[in-house]
Amino acid sequence: MSDKPIEGRMTADATGDVVVFHIGMRINNFLAVRSWWPVFLAMPRMLKELSRERGSGLLGYRLLIGGPRLVYVVQYWESREKLLAYSVAPDREHRPAWAAFNQRLREGKGKVGFWHETFLVPAGAHEAVYINMPAFGLGKAVGVIPVGRRGDRAADRLKAA
Repeated sequence: MSDKPIEGRMTADATGDVVVFHIGMRINNFLAVRSWWPVFLAMPRMLKELSRERGSGLLGYRLLIGGPRLVYVVQYWESREKLLAYSVAPDREHRPAWAAFNQRLREGKGKVGFWHETFLVPAGAHEAVYINMPAFGLGKAVGVIPVGRRGDRAADRLKAA
């Protein structure tokens, strides 16, 4: 979808379960480039790999900057199973990047931080509204529809599924 605003009130066209995965790094020591630069470069490679393959399970993502030290990605996945399968697949970008990161973590003595959070959101327990916005967040990942199709109020959309 384009970055042109969609006029009116829209909602994400997601009626089933949603997996939301946050992952990020924090630069604790800017001078320790060898500790954080490879971590910084690994995520774009993984996102590119996942975006190229339709069956990967990644629906969409958004890269965010949280000040000079924090970089993170909000990802939307179609299932917990596909997220977990990618995380352990030996022939994909994640597994070797994770092994290399763990090695640098032991050697780096706290120069880079890492975190992730996974949210399994069942159908009917998520809703979204976008007003005069380009497709964004979950709506960008799954597409948007007019709010009225799922209910005019958040309470309607939360129980619609």
